[in-house]
Amino acid sequence: MTHSNNNRLSIAPSSVDGAEQIFSPGAVALLEELCREYAHEVDDLLSHRQQRQHQIDNGLLPNFLKETAAIREQDWTIRGIPADLQDRRVEITGPVERKMIINALNANVKVFMADFEDSLAPSWEKVVQGQINLRDANKRDIDFVASDTGKAYRLKDDPAVLIARVRGIHLPEVHVLFDGKPVPGCLVDFALYFYHNYLALLERGSAPYFYIPKLQHYQEAQWWAKVFAHVEQKYCLQVGTIKCTCLIETLPAVFEMDEILHALKDNIVALNCGRWDYIFSYIKTLRQHGDRVLPDRQQVTMDKPFLSAYSRLLIKTCHKRGALAMGGMAAFIPSKDPAENQQVLDKVYGDKRLEARNGHDGTWVAHPGLADVAMDVFDNFIGEGQSNQLHISRDVDAPITASELLEPCQGTRTEQGMRLNIRVSLQYIEAWINGNGCVPIYGLMEDAATAEISRSTIWQWIKHGQSLDNGQVVTADLFIAMLSEEMDVVRKELGDERFVNGKFDEAAKLLTHITTATELVDFLTLPGYQLLTEQQQTTQAA
Repeated sequence: MTHSNNNRLSIAPSSVDGAEQIFSPGAVALLEELCREYAHEVDDLLSHRQQRQHQIDNGLLPNFLKETAAIREQDWTIRGIPADLQDRRVEITGPVERKMIINALNANVKVFMADFEDSLAPSWEKVVQGQINLRDANKRDIDFVASDTGKAYRLKDDPAVLIARVRGIHLPEVHVLFDGKPVPGCLVDFALYFYHNYLALLERGSAPYFYIPKLQHYQEAQWWAKVFAHVEQKYCLQVGTIKCTCLIETLPAVFEMDEILHALKDNIVALNCGRWDYIFSYIKTLRQHGDRVLPDRQQVTMDKPFLSAYSRLLIKTCHKRGALAMGGMAAFIPSKDPAENQQVLDKVYGDKRLEARNGHDGTWVAHPGLADVAMDVFDNFIGEGQSNQLHISRDVDAPITASELLEPCQGTRTEQGMRLNIRVSLQYIEAWINGNGCVPIYGLMEDAATAEISRSTIWQWIKHGQSLDNGQVVTADLFIAMLSEEMDVVRKELGDERFVNGKFDEAAKLLTHITTATELVDFLTLPGYQLLTEQQQTTQAA
C-alpha cells in the first residue's frame, strides 16, 4: 500500500499507466480530508436504513414523513440550473471505459452519464483507469485505437455534457483504507473526479457535475450537501458550483423527494426515475408483505399504476421546485435484423412518448442506436426554442397517495419468466465477477439493476410460496433444479469453450446463495465485489 503523509489513508498501488498522476499529493490530500470529516457518518446512515427496513418488515408501510411536512408545504425552489444542463432531452449511459466514453460523447445526445456504479464492475484497475479516461475526456485529449481492428476513435468538436455517477454509499472501496477501514467508494469517485477536472470544466464555462445513486432517505442527501459545501469552500468556489442529479430509484426515497431536493437545494438540478432499481427496491422494501408480490419482470411496465404514480409524482415535485425531471432507461439494443430492429424502435418510441407526455424533461438510452428515436420524441414534445418541460406543473392532478405508490402489480408468474430470470442473473453475475458490469443479454443491455430484479423476483416467489401459471409452487428446490437445467441451456447458447473458460460455476454458487437465503441479500454487488476482488488478487499472484 502507498501512504499519505500522516499514514491515516492508505491506497493500494495500481499497474495502470498514469495512476501516479491520479493519486497526486493534492488529490490524496482532498480524499483524506473528506474521509476524516465524513466517512464515519456513513455507518450511521446505513444503520438508519436498517432501522427503517425493520419497521417495514414488521408491518409499517412506507409513507410521507410527518416530521418534514413543513418542507413539502412551504414555497421554495432550488438555486438554479446552469446553461449547459438546461437541455437534457436525451442522455446516454455507460461505464467509464475509454472507447465507450468517446462513442457516448459523440452520440446524438445531450448528456453522457459516465458510470462508476451499476454498469461498472469496480475492479481497482477499472476504477483508476476510469478516472484517467474522464480526466482526458474533460481535457478534450482522449483517443482510442482498437487492438483487434486498428480502428481509431476520437472526440468530435462539440461532444455531449459529461456527468459522472459515483458509487452508492453502501459500496466500500477495499483498496483505499482510512484508519485501516475501507472507505466509501463514492468518496473515492467524487474526490478524484472533482480534483482532476474542476479547473478544466470551469475554464470552459461548465462545472463538475455528478449523478448520486441509491439514496433512500433525505439524511443521505444532507450528507452529500455537506460534502459539496466543504469542497466548494476549500477551493474558494461559489456556493452551488458543484451540481448533482439524484436518482429516485428506491421505494423509501419516492416519499422524500421534496426533502431530498430541499437538503441539496444549492447543488441539485434534477431527479431521475431510475426505474429498474426502483422495481428492485419495491421488492426489497416490501419483502415481508405477501400481498405485494410482483409478476414476471417483463410485465412490470411503466403503465402499471404504482410505476405511473411514481413517474407523475416525480415530475410534479421537480417542476414545483424548479428542478428537471428525468425519465428512465431504454435498455434495448438495436438488432441487425430489420424487422426485429423495427420492433425495438417501436417499443422505445412508445416508452419515450409516455414519458414525454407525462412531462419528463429528458430520458435515458443505453445504446447510441436508440438516441435518434428518443430525440425525435422529445423534440416533438419540447418544441422549437425550448430546452425542457419545466412549465408542465401537473397542478391539476389529484394528489398522489401512498396507497397509489404501493399498489400491488397485477400479472402472471410463468415458468418461462422464471427460467429467463435465472439465465439473465447467471450470465450477468458471471460477467460481473469477470470484471464486466454492462452486458448485452437477449437483446437488452443488462446492468446490476436488471440482474437485481431477476434474482430478487425469484427470492420473493420462494419466500411467499407463489405458484406459476402452470400450477408449480416456487420453492428453493424448484429453483435449484431449474438452475441446473438453465446452466445447460446457457452452455449450448454460448458454446463449450466460452462456458468452460468462464466462471459459471462460481456465478451459479453466488446466485444460489442470494436466491435461496432466508433473508434477502441487500445488493448482489456486495458479495460480487468480494469475488471480484479475490479474482483480481489471484490474477495478480499468478
